[in-house]
Amino acid sequence: MNALDELDARIAGCAACPRLVAWREEVGRVKRAAFMDWTYWARPVPGFGPPDASLLVIGLAPAAHGGNRTGRMFTGDRSGDVLYKAMYELGLASSPLAVSIDDGLTLRGVRVTSPVHCAPPENKPTPGERDMCRPWLVRELELLGPRLRSAVILGAFGWQAALPAFAAAGWRVPKPRPRFAHGTRVTLERADAQATGGHSEAAGTPGESGQGPVTLYGCFHVSQRNTFTGRLTPDMLKDVLRAAAGEAAIPPYAPADGRH
Repeated sequence: MNALDELDARIAGCAACPRLVAWREEVGRVKRAAFMDWTYWARPVPGFGPPDASLLVIGLAPAAHGGNRTGRMFTGDRSGDVLYKAMYELGLASSPLAVSIDDGLTLRGVRVTSPVHCAPPENKPTPGERDMCRPWLVRELELLGPRLRSAVILGAFGWQAALPAFAAAGWRVPKPRPRFAHGTRVTLERADAQATGGHSEAAGTPGESGQGPVTLYGCFHVSQRNTFTGRLTPDMLKDVLRAAAGEAAIPPYAPADGRH
């Protein structure tokens, strides 16, 4: 078990927020009619993706009948359908479908996580719950740091939650903090690079032991409200993911038979 696996196991056992514990477990007991034959995960949902990912996708929180049911980020709901289809078409995912934790889906160079790991009532974590969960994201960023080069942050909540986590993990966030908007792009330098005029062992390249700069990309959330109304289209999402994958030095996927 590597350090990221250990972190994921600890996240899955967290019970720090009583309101979220009560809600996720109640949803797992009551269930939705379409999923009555499912045994709900009903626990915190850890991140998903390889430990050497150079691109991180940061959402909001698991959906009550999505990740909270299946035990995997963006799996089993409409938001995940949109996200993984876009990733598949860019060669970042092995399948356009994410239906269960054992469906064989794998990601290439990408990890998916969120600043809150429990499904919240009405999809609205409180500021206190967001802050209580932050150390998990900070540690995840520290573990990914040696290779991490870009992050796609979905929605204003994710943006506001992620910036303090990046700062705590050792990157320098500009003041005033950059505001969220779709298409926003901000590069964060390592905080320890400032003292050496922007040059330090931490500002390495992927594969070196030190952590380097990371570029954040703002993207509207893949919620049904955004995708059904056309506020976020598949092409808009793919444009952001494509740019972030290029920044992360994930080579284009070109299978010999021309198919994913």
